[in-house]
Amino acid sequence: MSIAENLACLHDQIAEACRRAGRVESDIALMAVSKVHPVEMILEAYAAGQRLFGENRVQEFQQKSPHLAGLTDLHVHLIGPLQSNKTNKAAELFDAIDAVDSLKIAHRLNSAAAALGKKLPILIEVKLSHEESKHGVAPNELPALLEAIAELNAIEAVGLMTVPPWSEDAETARPYFRELRRLRDASQKAHPALTQLSMGMTNDFTVAIAEGSTCVRVGTAIFGKRTSGAA
Repeated sequence: MSIAENLACLHDQIAEACRRAGRVESDIALMAVSKVHPVEMILEAYAAGQRLFGENRVQEFQQKSPHLAGLTDLHVHLIGPLQSNKTNKAAELFDAIDAVDSLKIAHRLNSAAAALGKKLPILIEVKLSHEESKHGVAPNELPALLEAIAELNAIEAVGLMTVPPWSEDAETARPYFRELRRLRDASQKAHPALTQLSMGMTNDFTVAIAEGSTCVRVGTAIFGKRTSGAA
């Protein structure tokens, strides 16, 4: 199937998941994970109506961005771990940073965004699994990180994200999604801007929607298989 057909199929699946969960489809953002895919595929998805994309490497998107410069309603988020020496370029290139996991990175992004005269939305990545390959702040460290970020003027924490251990059985992700929602809900009184939950990928997004996701990150089901990673 074409990218346009894949997107149409995904929207049908999201609509059905929302119907079962008693939710409104417009409350769920579909992020097309375009990392390691060529810019031509981004343009094809854009032509089919897709506007929100996720990239996980600053340098990779830096090479793609000149080809997308004229698309003023395109929104691209950094969804991969961010090295401190890439924060200036990340703040310049991306519309949001979805994987902040330390105060050091938050401070560097704040300085970079302030220098650019922009207010940069961020999501805090929370590590809920014990896998060494996963990034994120520990749940017990989240309140202190949120408090510290609230003091910064050029970035704003607008939500949380997590990546559960991958499994062919989508149900194994449910407790991780449920815990992230609990953490978000517990934090909202002190931090009312913290409304978003970025969780759910190609294999488990219907479960994520049932558990309150506001953004699902889908790569394989839109662009097909790629050489590294799973989304």
